[in-house]
Amino acid sequence: MHFKKLSACLMTGAALAAHAQVSDDVVKIGVLNDLSGIYSDLAGQGSVTAARMAIEEMGGKVLGKPVELVFADHQNKPDVAANLARGWFDQGKVDMVTDFPTASTALAVMEIAKQKNRIVMPSSGLATAILGEKCTPLTAQWTTNTYALAAGTARALVKDGKKSWYFITADYTFGHSLEKDATDVIKADGGTVVGSSRHPFPGNDFSSFLLKAQASKADVIALANAGNDTVNAIKQANEYGITRKQVVAPLLTYISDVHSIGLEKAQGMYLSEAFYWDFDDRSRAWSKKFFDKQKRMPTAAQAGVYSATLNYLKAIQAAGTDEAKAVMAQLRKMTIDDAVIRNGKLREDGALVHDMLLLQVKTPAESKAPWDYYKVKSVLKGADVYPPLNPACQIGQNGK
Repeated sequence: MHFKKLSACLMTGAALAAHAQVSDDVVKIGVLNDLSGIYSDLAGQGSVTAARMAIEEMGGKVLGKPVELVFADHQNKPDVAANLARGWFDQGKVDMVTDFPTASTALAVMEIAKQKNRIVMPSSGLATAILGEKCTPLTAQWTTNTYALAAGTARALVKDGKKSWYFITADYTFGHSLEKDATDVIKADGGTVVGSSRHPFPGNDFSSFLLKAQASKADVIALANAGNDTVNAIKQANEYGITRKQVVAPLLTYISDVHSIGLEKAQGMYLSEAFYWDFDDRSRAWSKKFFDKQKRMPTAAQAGVYSATLNYLKAIQAAGTDEAKAVMAQLRKMTIDDAVIRNGKLREDGALVHDMLLLQVKTPAESKAPWDYYKVKSVLKGADVYPPLNPACQIGQNGK
């Protein structure tokens, strides 16, 4: 009897090995991001390092086949991103692409990836348009999205009595999405929006927009932008003395931004994040390994690239193939729980719903060491801050 069971187990293992399939005998992952421009601090080379760390953690192989990494600079231009991705898919045989600061680049690549049966896992492409009518069954918006970011920060401030809001918004897909999603949350919680200004992307001089926001006498000046735009706007708001009378609330702030601004000017700000390096023992252990390689702590976007790459490879291992639809089906079965993402479940529309953090920037006196920048005010459950399924996402219908 024991011999029969052992034989059956051996046969099952042999059958799985026989059916384990890796296209071209290699799994190839691409990091497509901003390596030289406005978002290179929050993504850039750090994202490439994070992806390498995930590959190394898997031993450099999956299903006995090597894992390779390629990366390129999309210059925050959708046409450049689309051309690079098409070449990667056709000639380079890339299986999955991740990162994408600027959601417009992610949206450009998603349609090509769907046609080529490849997976896209945006870590820093955050617009909720990725989950709407542009959604595809082969996309996983991994780290967070504009709605979840806005929900945590806006709700905390409205609850604190900051009812009237003025937006300074980057004039492209991501900025528009962040403003809309924050506005929905503010109004639902009893607040009002008294005005908004849209600035060119990228922006350097925010004086006219800040003066309009100051004149509005809004309780909160919300920054619906990111990267150097956010850094410049906060620094200039301090120069005008705005932060002494009105709350400046950046709706997407990475730790690299706070590092550039400095605690003196950033202290007291509330923000929502998907990841903070000093959250707990697991996040600290991984982040210190990252720091040894990059000499700076990871942003949530970079940490998200690590998590996306690691779980993509784990899904291939479990599915026994790198075929895109089978891998996505496996990812949806998994509970994502690693050094970065906690209590994560991948929805049909491509949203990875997971716990988020509401943070407040420390004062210089409260900070005890380099990169010790945040107080964790609360853990926000994914179900409370992620948007509901958008009916415009018709996955499974109309050939999607």
